[in-house]
Amino acid sequence: MKLLGKHLTIDMYGCRFENLNDLDFIKNAMTTAIAEANMTLLDFTSYQFEPHGLTAIALLAESHMSMHTYPELGYAAVDIFTCGDHSHPERAVKVLKRFLKPDKTKTTHIKRGDFGSVRDMKPKVKVGIAPLRRVRNTGIRMLKFFAKRK
Repeated sequence: MKLLGKHLTIDMYGCRFENLNDLDFIKNAMTTAIAEANMTLLDFTSYQFEPHGLTAIALLAESHMSMHTYPELGYAAVDIFTCGDHSHPERAVKVLKRFLKPDKTKTTHIKRGDFGSVRDMKPKVKVGIAPLRRVRNTGIRMLKFFAKRK
């Protein structure tokens, strides 16, 4: 099956409280990102939480973009899913970074609909094996030691 879409999840840390709690600012950031990424806005909805924080969702012809803000933590969680080749979600990420000015950003790229690629379906996490191997080897030595004592 061919690749159907790009799905980006973006964690933005160290953003300003005022920006993350300002619905007009977030709407402007998202609509600018959508325009610069060559995406088509169909509808925009949002909800402002009390005492702070918001959720904003943009329905796109290509799919969707959402943002959940946690101003008290300086954190924004962004989700961009696009189908087709004419949109550029990476550009949208750059625009959102320009607006929110995070200290740190973590972006995860997910290929949607690409079931032919087993490697893509596995988590991209590197695990150090050496400590686990030492524990296993110590356990085997202990079993051998106790087996000899009988």
